[in-house]
Formats: sequence, C-alpha cells, structure tokens
Amino acid sequence: MTAAVFFGCTFIAFGPAIALFLFTIAREPLRVIFLIAGAFFWLVSLLLSSLVWFISVQISNKDSAAQQKGLLIFGVVLSVLLQETFRFAYYKLLKKANEGLLALSQEETMPISIRQLAYAFMTMAIILLHMFWGVVFFDACEKQRWWAVAAVVISHLIVSCLTFQNPEYVASLVPTYVILFLMGVWAFYSAGGSLRNLKLCLTCKDKDFLLANHRPR
Repeated sequence: MTAAVFFGCTFIAFGPAIALFLFTIAREPLRVIFLIAGAFFWLVSLLLSSLVWFISVQISNKDSAAQQKGLLIFGVVLSVLLQETFRFAYYKLLKKANEGLLALSQEETMPISIRQLAYAFMTMAIILLHMFWGVVFFDACEKQRWWAVAAVVISHLIVSCLTFQNPEYVASLVPTYVILFLMGVWAFYSAGGSLRNLKLCLTCKDKDFLLANHRPR
C-alpha cells in the first residue's frame, strides 16, 4: 500500500508537468535549454532564501515560538520576492541572448491520508502556477505592463501564505485553485489564445495545429 500511495501522490503532483514536458518541450532542444536555465535560476533563488532564513534562525531566540513563527513568515515572503526577482533576471537574460539562441535554434484506516492527497494536489497546483506565472510575467515585461508584474508577485505571495492555513486544507486548496484557474486563463490569452482557437483545437479543425504536428509516415 505504501508504494500505491507513493505513486498515486507522485502522478497527481507531477503528472501534468511531465505531460507538458513530453508533449511541448522534450522534442525541441532549444526549449530544453530554456527549461534547464529557468530551473537553475529558480534553484539559486531558493538557495539564497534558505541561507538567509537559516542564518536568521541561528541568531534568533529558538525558545520563542512567536519569534520562530515570525521568521517562518519572513522566510516565505523573502522566498517569493527572490523567486520573482530571479524570474525577471531570467527574462532579461533571455532578451539579451535572444539572437544567439535563435541561431542555435502510511495510514492504517485509509489507503491514502487526506494530508498526503492534499499535499499532492497543492504540489500540482504550484507547478502549474509557476508555468502560468512565467507566461504572464514575461508577457508583462515585454509589453511593460508593470501592474501585471505586480499581480504575479502578489498572487505568488497569496498562494504561499495560504499554505499557513494547513492543516485546514479546504482553506488553502480552494483559493489556490481559484487563483490557478484565473492565472491559467490569463496565461492562455497572454500567449495569444482565443475562444475561437480553443474551439478549433478541441474539434480538431485547427489546420495550423494539425500541420505542425503532422509526422510523415
């Protein structure tokens, strides 16, 4: 049963991301480069925020529960701000390198606990949100819509702070998925999508999409 819980939570959390990678990125070497570079920037931002939080904990009063909780909140806010700062730095790097890149063209009573399932769905939402935030953020930078950049940062802060509601999972998951839906719609239109294109794609009448994905036999 432990294996079933592990694979179930893994596929819930990472299934959509893996599917998107296989169908939209894996076949294009340039997109793989973008993915690895973006992951590097994200990991560096997490490393810096973790280092600052670790130092803060070490020099603080570890016996004070209120102070430790405050440091935890500080760590979450700092992590979000650093991630968005590095997202902007990644965008600027891609802009500068654009020409060169174009040239290179276990619970006993239940098989799975509510906590495990909630964390799996939260992980899936965070992964999808980071993709949507990236699309909206880059589009906003390109068009100099700084209010949209601020909206990405604020929504990222809100989602991160919602995790403090756990183990009240309804209070954290429901707002997170509302934000996920809204950001997904925003990212869809930012990427040039429309209701007409969506209808043509779902009814397999989009000739450009079919020709782009045609493979000679």
